[in-house]
This record gives sequence, structure tokens and C-alpha cells, in this order.
Amino acid sequence: MSLIIVESPSKAKTIGKYLGSKYKVVASFGHIRDFPAKSGSVDPDRDFAMTYEIISKSEKYINKLIQTANKETQNIYLATDPDREGEAIAWHIVEVLKENNAIDNNVVINRMVFNEVTKSAILESIKHPRSINMDLVYAQQARRALDYLVGFTLSPLLWRKLPGSKSAGRVQSVALRLICDRESDIEKFVTQEYWDIEAKCCNIEGKQFSAFLSCYSGKKLEKFDIQNEKDAQKLSEEVKSRSYSVVNVEKKHTRRNPYPPFITSSLQQEASTKLGFSAKNTMIIAQKLYEGIDVGGEIIGLITYMRTDGFYIADEALEHIRSIIVSMFGKEYLPESARKYIKKVKNAQEAHEAIRPTNITITPDSLSNYLTPEQLKLYDLIWKRTVASQMSSAVIDQVVVELGSLDKVVTLRATGSSLFFDGFYKVYGHNEDDDNKNNMLPLLHVGDMCPLNEVIPHQHFTIPPARYNEASLVKKMEEIGIGRPSTYASIISVLQDRQYVVLNQKRFFPTERGRIVNIFLVNFFSRYVEYDFTADLEEKLDLISNGKINWKEVLHQFWFLFIDNVDSVKKLEFTEILKVISCAMEDYIFSSDKSESGKTCPVCNDGTLELNISKNGIFLGCSKYPECKYTKNVGGDIIDDTDNIQYPKVLGVDITTGKDIYLKKGPYGIYLQIGSDKNGKRAAIPKGMDANLLNLQMAEKILSLPIRLGIHPDTGQEIKLGLGKFGAYILYEGKYFSIKNERNFLDISVEDAINIITNNSTNGVIKSLGVVENNNEVFLCKGRYGFYLKYAKLNIALKKGIDVDQISLSDAIKLISEKL
Repeated sequence: MSLIIVESPSKAKTIGKYLGSKYKVVASFGHIRDFPAKSGSVDPDRDFAMTYEIISKSEKYINKLIQTANKETQNIYLATDPDREGEAIAWHIVEVLKENNAIDNNVVINRMVFNEVTKSAILESIKHPRSINMDLVYAQQARRALDYLVGFTLSPLLWRKLPGSKSAGRVQSVALRLICDRESDIEKFVTQEYWDIEAKCCNIEGKQFSAFLSCYSGKKLEKFDIQNEKDAQKLSEEVKSRSYSVVNVEKKHTRRNPYPPFITSSLQQEASTKLGFSAKNTMIIAQKLYEGIDVGGEIIGLITYMRTDGFYIADEALEHIRSIIVSMFGKEYLPESARKYIKKVKNAQEAHEAIRPTNITITPDSLSNYLTPEQLKLYDLIWKRTVASQMSSAVIDQVVVELGSLDKVVTLRATGSSLFFDGFYKVYGHNEDDDNKNNMLPLLHVGDMCPLNEVIPHQHFTIPPARYNEASLVKKMEEIGIGRPSTYASIISVLQDRQYVVLNQKRFFPTERGRIVNIFLVNFFSRYVEYDFTADLEEKLDLISNGKINWKEVLHQFWFLFIDNVDSVKKLEFTEILKVISCAMEDYIFSSDKSESGKTCPVCNDGTLELNISKNGIFLGCSKYPECKYTKNVGGDIIDDTDNIQYPKVLGVDITTGKDIYLKKGPYGIYLQIGSDKNGKRAAIPKGMDANLLNLQMAEKILSLPIRLGIHPDTGQEIKLGLGKFGAYILYEGKYFSIKNERNFLDISVEDAINIITNNSTNGVIKSLGVVENNNEVFLCKGRYGFYLKYAKLNIALKKGIDVDQISLSDAIKLISEKL
């Protein structure tokens, strides 16, 4: 018997259907071994000896694997993912089987490698197996050891020196620095005023167009040359007082090349921008598309492996893509030769193909009945990007016209553009709204007189750099070479789980806790949160993968300098650390007033505010304690027992008013208030919400309620999230729907709201569709918001366009299974 071992059961199911009864396909359910979560699992004093243990959730799967391998197995094929992690899983599986005497020396161990879960790829990989690549295994072990050594050495130090901190990681700390540095740039940003002068002109036929002042008295005007309204008005009068003619017309074609096919980072970025998917959700959906979907009774892997940083596409796939371009769009959309893309990002490995459909002839439309809405959206994005990457360039007509005053003192400049040939825009990347934004110039010739209708000065202000969203953070990490395709999503998740950052309106804000941890690391472990240092370490891991350097040498070089740094920081007193943090945080804490009066306690008006440290973390307190009990949380855990919170507690400064946001306790419960004035805006905290977990960002969101969540896709009506006398609610079509789980009500999405609306709508059973195996009946119902299925306690809204007269029990079961 031949045994094939993969990571996931869905992948096992797909491969099993391809190969038939000669092969037994089983799943390991991911990683099976890891370091015990305690000190000493990696021992630098014994040449970095490593101790592994079976992951508890994997024990039952490993026992099954051992039993299966004992049954006359002659060949074992390890079909784990084609990357370092997959190679390490394969190695661990063999080690565990050997340790449990499940296989002997007569069993042949084979490593199957394939980039797509298709029948042809699986059969080809079985024909040409290889042995386990130990260089890839060593690279994974080195990465895991580095992460372990940093985590289990630095995190306990953080807990001692900065109570309330969660952990520090080798790569997560650098990503945190990116977010904190960006926030610092925003806070330090000084807005600068500037103006431009627009002239509404007409050609000889009376058609109006806009031109802008570009030169005055022989000087070309730069962006900040007009800095105030007085100068702008003066120049406007100068422009108005003259007559103009066309002095130059320049026309040219500009070619815009298509985007390359997706790699992991660009897929996460585009799915975030266009679909609103998180990096984590994108990878979950892509994993399912890769492992296989039931399409008309056949399990098909729809896309290639989704963890890659290579733009390469196999020659055979390129031929199919080029063929479908001609058949669907015509020869004019096909370039003479296939496009080749080169990766320009730091430390790219390019070991795998780009992310593409395994069969380009399977169009998104043909899968509409087999994929969930999210799966279909992502597949559609991948399919279009892949096809577009091999199409002709788009051609843009650009026109630049210069108008000169007759006395040659003033020059105006007008630009226009239009789409001459859409090329790859036919499929991907062209926003139809751009057609309306094109500044199409009327017909103009040199010498034509162009009278002015109006001259308008426009005021502008520079804006600070934007906070990172998931897409731009992944892009930045990729650019500077930190993280890898397989780790981007998990890095972001860890920062959020540790409450070092929060995602507000799809932008990352560092929490006070995150700021403090970052300040500590930047000041006391600066080498290890430098972007170049982390990127260089990633490059060394790549060199280990390629067999060019020894993995333990990398560990030696890192560890002994790192532990010296740790030992020196251990000797620091709290006062030294507080002094550094206080200095770095001063701009943030006293952003509006850094004078002595600005540091006066707002409660007793006598004491001075100063940073202190307790078992719960760093806080801002009054120097008159214990007479004055004013405190403001600055990054630590708030006291566990709500009754022990010293009220009022300042959570931070309201951006709109510049006043403090207070957490207060009144006769009717806990509430928020902006400013100390009795007339300040207030908002009650829902009873189901833990006041201990409140931070500034959450408080700001509560005080801004009600807010718009989105639009109901079936009715086009607005859905709002609000907070009222009886708790949190959803408002839709004038009706209020209570939110039962108020603890996390601020995280509710528009999809969650639609489910709440559907599940609370008036029931009206039309007919029974039948009974499923567990004796639960499925009903077709009609409510206030349309048709839906009722199954046990679950209500499932039916999309418009579904023929409810023809819906069957099997159709209903499929819809139900997608929701379970």
C-alpha cells in the first residue's frame, strides 16, 4: 500500500479522488510538533539543541497516522505544501513515525511537490518525487528558533519592566514600529498652506476648459510659491487683466502596462482595497480555492499555491492564457510575445509560480453556482488579474496646451487625456468613473485666441501621511523585506490580539500599550527593531534555504549579542525606564499644553501629573496621591475589578474638541463624557460591555454613535449601529433590532447586522421543503425583507434572483451548509 500524507482533510479528499483505491490519503491537520511553551526548549548552551513535543490538538491525528502507517505500508508520499513550513511538517511526520516504530527501513519515503491541486499536477509529482530538502527544514528550524528565543527571552523581561505588556516578537515588534513611526510622523506633521490659480477659458467655438497659472514674469511657479490668500488674489487680478492665445500644443500617446500576476502580498493588498477582505480572511479563502472545490460533482483545485513571492507563470499556462485572450477579446488585445515579470522587492525567493487559476478556461461566471460569494469574488479577482497580466498595454491620448498672455508675462497650462485603446483595461484595473474625470480639451490650435470667463484662486493644505491599512502595511513590510508570504497575515493578527494596535475605519492606530512597548524596544533594543537588521536576518534564512550558509552559525551570531543586551537591560531600575518613556511620550500625553500649567492635575488643580508604574502597568497620576486619586491609564491593564477603578478616569483626548474623554460612574452606571463641563456629550456603557477593556479608540467610537454600517444589498437601504436607552441596536428601515452580545458590539460588520435583521424578522412559512437527516425540517418563508430559509434556529436570507418556486431541498441544504 502507498500512503500519501497531506496537511488538510479537504486537500486529502481532493487528491484521494484523483488517485483511486491504490493510495491511502490521510491528513496531518497542519503542524504536528512544536517547542514546548516553556524556557529551555531551545538550548543555546548545547549548540541550540531543540526539544519538540506533539501539539495537543494533533495527538488523535498522529495516532491515526501511526496506525495507518503500520498496515503494510510500502511507500510514503509526503504531499505537504511546497514551502519551508511544508518541508518541515514532512520532516516532523517522518521523525514521529520513526520514533513510534511505525515504519522500518524498507519503507520508501518520497516527497511530492506540486504547485496546484489538479489531477495532472498530482500524477506528475508522483512520477517524479524527491527526498526531503533538509536545507528548507534547517531554514524553518532557524526561523522558529529565532522567534522562540526572542519571545521567551524578551517577553518575560517586558512583563517585569513594563507590567501590562503582553509579548515581544522578532518580526511583530518591527511591524509595530512601522505603525508607531507613522503615528509619530502624523503627530509631528505641520500643515502648510498653498494656492493655485485656475482660469476658465474658451476656445474660438466657445467651449470652456480649465487652465492653471504655471509661469509669471518668466518664473515657473512651484507648489508652495503662492502661500497665502493675499498673494493669490493679487496674481488672480494679474491673470484677469490680460488676453491670451495658444502658444503651444503638444500631443502624445502614453502606454500603460498591465499589472503583474498576483503574489501573496499583492493579493492581500488588492483583496483589502477592492473587496474589503482582511489579510487573514483572504488567505483562508485562497486556501480553500487551492485545496479544492466541488464543481458539478468533481473536486477541483481552482488556483495555484497562494503563498508565493514569484511572478513566474508556467509556459503551458501562458499558452492557455494567450489563447483565451484572443478568443474572448480579439488579436489586438494580445502582445506579440508573452510578458515576463521580474520581482523587484527585497529578498524575493521566487521559488513558486504566481497565484493564478489552474485552468484559465474556468471563468468566474461558470462557478457562480459552486462558490460562496466571498470565494467567487476572490476567484474573479485572481482570474481577471491573471488574464490582464498577459494583455496589450492601454494607450492614453495626452494633450498639453500652453496659453500665453500677449505681453508674455503670464503662462497658463491646460492638460487633458482620453483613453485611446483600452488594452488590459478591458478586463482589469480601469475605473469607469475615470471616464467622467478625464479633462477632455476642446480643439485648440497655435495662435487661437482664448478669452477668460473666470479666474478662481484655490486654497489647499498639505496633509499628513496616511495611517497604514492592511494593504499598505503588507506592502511596506514587503518593500523593506520583513516577514514572508506565509507570515504577513499572522503578524497583523498578533499585533491586534496583543492590543498593541487597533483597526479603526480600516486604519491601524497604535494603542498606548503599543506605543510604550515600542518606545521600550526602540530605546533599549534598537538593533533588533531596525528595519535593515530584520530584513538582513530574513535574507540569511533564504541563504540557509539555498544551502549557502550554516543555520546554526546564524543562530550563534544572533544569540550571544542579543542575550548580552537582555542582561544589561535587566539591571535597569524602573526610574530609568520611566524617564525614557516619559520623555518620549510627552508630546502625546501633553499634546495641547506642555507647560507646567498644562501638567496640573485636572481634579485637584494642585498636584502635577507624572508617570508611575504599578502591577497593572504605566499610568499618569497626581503627585498629591493619596489625597488625590486621579489616574489616567497609559498603556497598562486597567484594574481588574470595575468597582476598584478610581473615577473619573481619563482615557485620552477627543480629537474634535481637544478635551479629555472621561470614564465616569453615576447612579445609573458607567458612562463616558467629553470634558469636565456638565454639559459635555455623554454616552452610557452597555451593561454587557466590560469597562475595564475600554480604550480611547473604543470611547471615541461609542461617542460618535449612531454610525452608518453600510447598505442592505437587497433593498439598498441604509443600516446603522447605535446605542440607546436599552442598549446597542441595529437601525434599519425605521425598525430597531437589539444586539444580544453587547460585549463586542463595536466590531459588528454590515454582514453581521444583516444576519441580526434576518433572524429577527417576522416569520411567515410558505411551505416545507423536506426533512434532513437529523429530523429537522427546512421551511421556505417570506418575511418583511423577502424570502428566507428557516432551519432549526437558523434563518438564511435568499438573494434576489433565486427562483423560490423552483428551490429544492438539496438547494436548501447547500445554502444551509455554507452558513454552518
